[in-house]
Amino acid sequence: MATKMPKVPVVIVGMGWVGGIIAAELAKQGVKVVGLERGKPRATQDYYMVHDELRYAQRLDLMQDLSKETVTFRNTEKMTAVPMREHGSFLLGEGLGGASIHWNGQTYRFLPYDFEIYSKTVERYGKQKIPDGMTIQDWGITYDQLEPYFDKFEKMAGISGDPDQNPLVGKRSSPFPTKPMVKTPVLKLFEEATKKLGYHPYMMPSANLSEQYTNPDGITRAACQYCGYCERFGCEYGAKADAVVTVLPVAQKSGNFELRTYSNVIQILNDGKKASGVVYINTITGEQFEQPADVVIMASYVFNNIKLLLTSKLGKPYDPATGKGVIGKNYCYQTNGGSAAGFFDDKEFNLYAGAGSLGMEIPDFNGDNFDHSNLNFLHGAGMRISQTGQRPIATNSVPKGTPTWGKDFKQKSLKYANSVLAVSPQGSSLPWKHHYVDLDPTYKDAYGLPLPRVTFDFEEQDRQMVKFMAGKAAEIMKEMKATTIGSSDQLGPYNIVPYQSTHNTGGVIMGADPSTSAVNSYMQMWDAENVFVVGASAFAHNSGYNPTGTVGALAYRAVEGIAKYLKQGGMVV
Repeated sequence: MATKMPKVPVVIVGMGWVGGIIAAELAKQGVKVVGLERGKPRATQDYYMVHDELRYAQRLDLMQDLSKETVTFRNTEKMTAVPMREHGSFLLGEGLGGASIHWNGQTYRFLPYDFEIYSKTVERYGKQKIPDGMTIQDWGITYDQLEPYFDKFEKMAGISGDPDQNPLVGKRSSPFPTKPMVKTPVLKLFEEATKKLGYHPYMMPSANLSEQYTNPDGITRAACQYCGYCERFGCEYGAKADAVVTVLPVAQKSGNFELRTYSNVIQILNDGKKASGVVYINTITGEQFEQPADVVIMASYVFNNIKLLLTSKLGKPYDPATGKGVIGKNYCYQTNGGSAAGFFDDKEFNLYAGAGSLGMEIPDFNGDNFDHSNLNFLHGAGMRISQTGQRPIATNSVPKGTPTWGKDFKQKSLKYANSVLAVSPQGSSLPWKHHYVDLDPTYKDAYGLPLPRVTFDFEEQDRQMVKFMAGKAAEIMKEMKATTIGSSDQLGPYNIVPYQSTHNTGGVIMGADPSTSAVNSYMQMWDAENVFVVGASAFAHNSGYNPTGTVGALAYRAVEGIAKYLKQGGMVV
């Protein structure tokens, strides 16, 4: 029997970027908020002088315990899905701050094209350009409508970026709040080469602060020290923006926010039309609690948002056979492949210094910034070079043909330790009718709930894109004058085992039509007006850019919708 807690205006499930932003903004407005986080509490001091690559990068100390909750996976419906027993293709975070703790800090805005992808594709190429089975759709919002929220997120986080406006990305209402990060010799080499080729390089927008910064809420943070311990690590300086050092202190200072860690939500209570609260388990004691609320906000990771809606029977489950229903629809990932590695016999770089978002990008082959008329794919990839810090355990890059062990391997590893660079495309992932998330009929989690089942594979569209991008990456590396270049333009079936990207999207997608989307442009569920589902689960497809900047913008927009609903009720769109 669950212990019933006093009713509150708002309960938030998940206290990462999304939960932290919404909690801070509502609490500042005087709204009482309870935040539920299934993991443990965290603070910056937890990471003081803990540059432990084995603990965090290899043994994944910040990640979810997959023996309790995981996902099952299959490439096609003809296959039997099996559980992901070890972290591989993506890393599911857990604990206060969520994935904001262990991310790199690369903070792009999606392109104007992304938000109106269907309309803009048809307008330029005609409907016949969209392959059968591809389910791209407009997002129900434009870049210009979302731009003020991008701006708000960047000012809160202190995003460091290039002051020059790149003509191939969306227009900005104001400059980045802090200057770009240091332009190292690696980045200068990439910049010179891409400019010679006629491209438009710019510094990667970074949540690793380039200088000390005080944000509009009065939160002051120190500058990045370029230690190279960003991805998979918490930042000991607080220089990398995360929910714990930016928005959660604002929420807690307000007096209107109550945080409960070790609180794993297992059910959204509802009558099919509105929610009345949630049920959660204290993961330490095993006790169950019911938290009644006027508004329920789902702010957890993609898979958990989908899972809780499906297990709570909230919203219409997606049926791939008919294309009807919305919960689980348009699951997308990231199409990474086609990198060019350059080995330099005549140059050395200081590659052990770096930061998660120290890099440079060209947008020339992302979105629809180039003509696709004679190409067998849509969208594209961000093309970048990054200097994230070559940590010693995981760094053993050697030219093709080198043995994978022994004397020659050791010699080449030492020779090229500071002399190998990579130009890497990060490709978009477009939705297909047969890519989705539902509930696994066999496997359950530690609490008896079905695991979310992922059905996904790479398509011919992705293979064509990787082949094209591989040629561009090799072209750039050749211009950078590498002695030896290694690259591959082949993309095999999707494999969930090797790490690729923690950029999972879709499943609770946004749009203007309730028959093809789960939430409106304020992240409010069409089928349950007091439930807001916020995060990358709202993406109708994934871009060639990292998702966090767009997630942050949507969270700030959702706050406006939630505030409107608390005052007037009903649908806010």
